[in-house]
Amino acid sequence: MSPLFRRAGPPRDRLVTLIRKPGCHLCDDAQVVVEKVCSELGVPWERKDITEDRELYDRYWEQIPVVLVDGRQHTFWRVNEDRLRKALGD
Repeated sequence: MSPLFRRAGPPRDRLVTLIRKPGCHLCDDAQVVVEKVCSELGVPWERKDITEDRELYDRYWEQIPVVLVDGRQHTFWRVNEDRLRKALGD
């Protein structure tokens, strides 16, 4: 299995990735939700700047912000707290 894709497991073994760009208000809103849910559940998360990664830019530019859960696209544009929580197994 590719290291990009992980299998579901305990919260500490999950990974949420927020793909965003500077100056994006939807990205700021998404980050608030990701930080809150991941903090409450003990799930690690990372932020990636789409302007610094050509592959991410080519794939997701029209959808940002994009949230990946364990390397798989979970949502884009607006992040729903309950839906993210459910995806992380809470």
